[in-house]
Amino acid sequence: MNTTRPLKLYTTSHCHLCELALELVLQQCSAEQLMLIEIADDDCLLKSYGTRIPVLQRTDTLAVLCWPFNGTDIRQFLSA
Repeated sequence: MNTTRPLKLYTTSHCHLCELALELVLQQCSAEQLMLIEIADDDCLLKSYGTRIPVLQRTDTLAVLCWPFNGTDIRQFLSA
């Protein structure tokens, strides 16, 4: 399912779960629709998401989907 809603994926380097999440998200939307946000570059983001990454966020509703998630979860999240 493709969506025109911009998405953010909160992530950090050397995060195996973040790599898995990115693969799953890219099965549901194009790379142009996704912004990767490095949480280590921002103390506020690190505090908010440090123990929850990867986290997918819709920019239209600000809803978040925290790991663990799968393709079905992402499709439901995007269509809600």
